[in-house]
Amino acid sequence: MTNTIVLFVGLAVLVLIFLLGMLAKMFRKAGPNEALIVYGFRGPRVITGHGTVIFPMVESCRELSLELMSFDVAPQQDLYTNQGVAVTVEAVAQIKVRSDQPSILTAAEQFLTKTPQQREGLIRLVMEGHLRGIIGQLTVEQIVKEPEMVGERMRTTCAGDMSKMGLEVVSFTIKEVRDKNEYISNMGRPDIARIKRDADMATATAERDTAIQRAVALRESAVAKAQADQERVIAEAASQARQAEAQRDMDIKKSQYAEQSRRQQATADKAYEIQTNIMQQQVIAEQVKIEQTEKEAQVKVQEAEILRREKELIATVLKPAEIDRQRIETLASAEKARLTTEAEGRGSAIRAQGEAEASIIFQKGEAEAKAMNLKAEAYQGWNQAAVVDKLLTNLADVVRAMSEPLSKVDKITVISTGNDNAAGVNKITGDMTKIAAQVPAIFEALSGMDIKSLMANVQTMRQKPVQGVEPAEAEDK
Repeated sequence: MTNTIVLFVGLAVLVLIFLLGMLAKMFRKAGPNEALIVYGFRGPRVITGHGTVIFPMVESCRELSLELMSFDVAPQQDLYTNQGVAVTVEAVAQIKVRSDQPSILTAAEQFLTKTPQQREGLIRLVMEGHLRGIIGQLTVEQIVKEPEMVGERMRTTCAGDMSKMGLEVVSFTIKEVRDKNEYISNMGRPDIARIKRDADMATATAERDTAIQRAVALRESAVAKAQADQERVIAEAASQARQAEAQRDMDIKKSQYAEQSRRQQATADKAYEIQTNIMQQQVIAEQVKIEQTEKEAQVKVQEAEILRREKELIATVLKPAEIDRQRIETLASAEKARLTTEAEGRGSAIRAQGEAEASIIFQKGEAEAKAMNLKAEAYQGWNQAAVVDKLLTNLADVVRAMSEPLSKVDKITVISTGNDNAAGVNKITGDMTKIAAQVPAIFEALSGMDIKSLMANVQTMRQKPVQGVEPAEAEDK
């Protein structure tokens, strides 16, 4: 069963391929430049630009070209014009089959079985006959000078005969017109002679006019030259006069400008001198101000150094002395308290051992307490002495520190006012002496002590020994 189906399918495919091949063979196509003339049991048909099926044995077809045909139209015999002049005319004609179906069928009836050469021969004979008739109606001048008119009449005359053959004249152009009697070559000679004559006459007239114009121009040129020379002389004289006036004015202007320049220069020089003097005065005033400012700055520096040295003296001399005094007093009080506590402890112990020993220890404690009091008084006396000794020892350092800022000054400018006592270097040494004399006053202001009283106490202390202590022993202490 399967083999049968395959066989039937194969046969069907073969039949389909055969039918398609037969259909392809029967289908004919016509290009855009040709027409297919189909004839048979369905009658004549024209196929252009598409295809159709041609059934074998009952239909057939032929191809007819629709392309443009171009050929020369040149009759072998001479053509006679309206004037009886024999001329030879060569032209080119472009002809094609009309595009409508009746014209194509008409052209097929006329030329379908003929070759292109035969077809062109028939068309050429028809066009040569029409050309002969048209040339016989025209003159040589019209043929030569108006070829477009000849072509237009040719197309109009041939249109009826070409339409009967299914054709149309696209263009007709005359290539050449010639004759054996040189009519055409001589046709332009009269015009040439006339043109030459006119040219010669025009040349002669032009030369005459040129000569006249040249003479007139020469005369006018001479007159103009004479007038120009006269005007030139007048202009030169006027120019020289104007130049002289201009030179005179220029000299006057130069002298005026020179005078003004000298005045301005003198004014500028005087103003410069005045301004220079003013600037010198200003410079001197500024120098004085600068020196005053430097002196004020130096005074401020000295005052600041004095304050610094005062604070340094307070910090290095008075404060340590006060601290030593307080330390010694504190040590004395502490020692007194310690001894008192020891005495009380011992007294209690002795009191415990016996009332007899209590009185002995009490007396011993009292003696020790008195000794400690004397020792504290001695410390206090030596504290003032130490302060006075330290002060006297460091007075030189204080004065040196107060005068030290002067050693830092690089340059001192002294302006004298004329007074003998307050002028020059004497003023500086006098000021330093005054500063040194103020040191005791500074000490008294800072410590609240009178330096004279301290000195007197020191003298008294040296003369009066400490109570209960030998003089040599007090000196050691």
